Amino acid sequence: MSLSYEFSIGSVRAKEKSLLTMSDIEQMIGMKTEAEIVRFLKDKGFGDGETIDEIIVSNTDKMWKYIRGVAPNMEVFSPFYLQNDIHNLKTLLKAVMADREYKDLLMYPVSVDVKLLLNAVENGKFDKLPQWLSYAAQKAYKLLAQTNDARLSDAVIDCAALKKMLDEGRRSRSEYLYSYFESIAFYSNVKVAIRGARTNSSADYLKTALCEMDGFDKSAVIPKALTGTENLLKYFEKLDTCDCNKAMAAFRENPGEFEKFIDNRLIKLAKTMCKLKCEGAEPLLGYYTACEYERKAVHIISGGIVTHTPPEKIRERLREIYG
Repeated sequence: MSLSYEFSIGSVRAKEKSLLTMSDIEQMIGMKTEAEIVRFLKDKGFGDGETIDEIIVSNTDKMWKYIRGVAPNMEVFSPFYLQNDIHNLKTLLKAVMADREYKDLLMYPVSVDVKLLLNAVENGKFDKLPQWLSYAAQKAYKLLAQTNDARLSDAVIDCAALKKMLDEGRRSRSEYLYSYFESIAFYSNVKVAIRGARTNSSADYLKTALCEMDGFDKSAVIPKALTGTENLLKYFEKLDTCDCNKAMAAFRENPGEFEKFIDNRLIKLAKTMCKLKCEGAEPLLGYYTACEYERKAVHIISGGIVTHTPPEKIRERLREIYG
């Protein structure tokens, strides 16, 4: 029997009731050890394992198993696999060239088979990879082999992935997906530019690392970055694309608040564009986003507990949740 969005939406609305609540978050903040958090999450059915990392892996696996079981069309989720694809390619490039172990570093699920990536890297031939990745992979491979510049090599791959995410967002005809990946690409560019200004990166590096997209003018950003961080920040403060002016106010406060602002903007997109929708893929996409931010919350809380961070500081670092 083929699945319908009517069925999947009914299912996901029921599934949302098992997401972590603010009460759950507060309980975890009050715990003293990682072991306490692990027991709590296992009792909640969040995941299985004896460590936070194992619990997170288990939760991710459970999420994808559920989504595959109810989604009428998994293709709409393919853009989210891209981050794992590029992580795996970068990992394999460095590991194969340095003759290091890599299997425990790979991430799943993927849209590009890991064996295909490995074969391409080992043979230095990338023509069998998907078109969006093959040229970037070849260029990154040559850069790493000839210059040993891992930063530039990574930038080539990251830029190709951002362009693909934007293309997939447009192709999906989902307003949410396009808005989500527009924010991802825009703020990836902002971070690259700020980091470039701080490290005195060259114009050639910035031209390679910055992704072409609507609302981000590379020809205006690069000269500002070359003159220093302050001029660049003043330029970004005048932009309202993806609420950039507000993001810069957070950055002025501290970089941690900047990262939090970006994450909160993404979860707010899901809450406003997915949570109340009664048709299409958006409710399932919203659930996916909710799960991603649940895991981020667990990481932040457990990290704070392990480092004996005061509860109020942990709360400051937490992002909004979907519930």
